[in-house]
Amino acid sequence: MNKIAQLIDGQFVQSTTTDFIEVTNPANNQAIAHAPCATVAEMEQAVSAATTAFKTWKKIPVPERARLMMRYQHLLKENHDEIATILAQETGKTFADAKGDVWRGIEVVEQAANICSMMMGETVENVATNIDTYSMIQPLGVCLGITPFNFPAMIPLWMFPMAIACGNTFILKPSEQDPNTPMKLAELFMEAGAPKGLLNVLHGGKDQVNYLLKHDAIQAVSFVGSVPVGQHIYKTATDNMKRAQCFAGAKNHSVIMPDSNKEFVLNNLVGASVGAAGQRCMAISVAVFVGDTVDWIPELAKKIAAVKPGLWNDKDAGYGPLISPQAKAKVLAMIEEGKQQGATCLVDGSGFTLEGYENGNWIGPTVFSDVTAEMSIYQQEIFGPVLCCMVVNTLEEAIALVNANPFGNGTSIFTASGAAARKYQSEIEVGQVGINVPIPVPLPFFSFTGWKNSFYGDLHAYGKQGVRFYTETKTITARWLDDDIPSGPNMTIELK
Repeated sequence: MNKIAQLIDGQFVQSTTTDFIEVTNPANNQAIAHAPCATVAEMEQAVSAATTAFKTWKKIPVPERARLMMRYQHLLKENHDEIATILAQETGKTFADAKGDVWRGIEVVEQAANICSMMMGETVENVATNIDTYSMIQPLGVCLGITPFNFPAMIPLWMFPMAIACGNTFILKPSEQDPNTPMKLAELFMEAGAPKGLLNVLHGGKDQVNYLLKHDAIQAVSFVGSVPVGQHIYKTATDNMKRAQCFAGAKNHSVIMPDSNKEFVLNNLVGASVGAAGQRCMAISVAVFVGDTVDWIPELAKKIAAVKPGLWNDKDAGYGPLISPQAKAKVLAMIEEGKQQGATCLVDGSGFTLEGYENGNWIGPTVFSDVTAEMSIYQQEIFGPVLCCMVVNTLEEAIALVNANPFGNGTSIFTASGAAARKYQSEIEVGQVGINVPIPVPLPFFSFTGWKNSFYGDLHAYGKQGVRFYTETKTITARWLDDDIPSGPNMTIELK
């Protein structure tokens, strides 16, 4: 069985640990590799290497750092399909979805290659008589990134390229469920000419994370994952005087107005709800039908029921399996809770299996109607191919519903009315807003942000009197529709 290496001080080395985590194929749960749980000595070696590398790397001219990223993004593009194949095989994502995962990460590396202009400071002459003031942007030091299973290419590439381009060094602790993809990213980074110690990759679970969070040499932490883990990481990091940004859970709503284009809305909701098996923090898991659009729910259910899960290399597959038996069990339990609490299960995917792969983590597309705000399927993040349909009478009621939800990651509205769109984007308490865009994920030169329980970090700092002295960021992605509206299901974006 393949034992996954770690990257420490420029070398890919096997761990000396006796504690390994089994990495399985989600389609059949057969073991494909073993990831080590890094020893204390190995973690100390990685931190020491990053600390030593920082002393010289912070002095490297910014344009030279940018050139490293240029070489890196070139290699990522050359190896795009190979990375996507590795990713698809260990996550179960369809190949098209895996390619999108890789490409969105490449876009961040392209932004890191443009770091020079973002590193400029500010200058004011004569702030007082014969006194000038100027500010400089300088790196922090050793940074730590803790990434989830659902985007094993994109999310690591959110983190270490930008941190390193800014002059920092980095330790990456990727998800233990799909570590082959980030190791391929690390391999290409070294091939691009990265000096040793700049990037270190360690594997393991919560013990390794907790050890690194408390390490004096680490200055800043980035995390993406669930709410309980995000809260723990944010508290532990800040208790140890580190900067922290933690993106957590989501319950994303899509509001459907009566003046929207029915076919366009329904086709977009299919991919936005069950695409990637619903395992993305920007998935639409709640569709809010306003007024007469309640009549569209049966047709939406029929379209979603037609989506068939399948293997990563099946071109007809709508999505793949869930990542683990534990994830499947959680989603199945929530589907059952929804039924018991009175929601109407229009499409039930809980009994789905794929012929020849009966041991896989399969769940078919599932749609509930008659969902109320008190139900657990509404209150909790399901993280599976499950869509909850709710009904309100007015846009004002829809806004009140979304704002009352404890999460604030992403939301969207479908409407032909500029006034409705303007009202929604202004009054909604969510970090990322789509107008006629089902999943409003911005490009890297905009803020990817979350509000409320979807984000923990500097934006949630409070003074002694409870006065918020930082503002929130809201990113709007709008599509102003014309008569040329696509009619096919928007399951994935084909990237050219």
